[in-house]
Amino acid sequence: MTKKTIADIKGFSLIELMVVIVILGILAGMIMPRLIGRTDDAKMIKAAVDIASLDTALKLYKLDNGKYPTTEQGLKALIEPPDKEDNTGSWKKQGYLEKRTLPKDPWKREFIYLSPGTHGDYDIISYGADGLPGGEDKNKDIKSWEIE
Repeated sequence: MTKKTIADIKGFSLIELMVVIVILGILAGMIMPRLIGRTDDAKMIKAAVDIASLDTALKLYKLDNGKYPTTEQGLKALIEPPDKEDNTGSWKKQGYLEKRTLPKDPWKREFIYLSPGTHGDYDIISYGADGLPGGEDKNKDIKSWEIE
């Protein structure tokens, strides 16, 4: 058995390394354009999932309290008990959201909550990337009554 020295260990040549770098560059050039436009789609999906989660919490709230929180009480009633005069039911001590915090939409804004809503008992809305009512593509509003 012979002992190997550093001079005996073979490595990659500069040309081999350059070939690998070129191949990685080609792959990145093919994949990156497909991924770049997906962040807006992911944010819109996250907003819809958060609205669905709030929808579930509101239904649990109604089961315990006999009614949905008013617009004035807002979604905050899911994590903090409403005033005694507004709380006719049995508000759960741990609240109705697992993390005991209200989620913000993916654009770091509060969800809009209206109760009674114009499309049901309540409406929950995120105004999308631009934060303004209406819009298309990434600026499209995400509305509780349009989520399936």
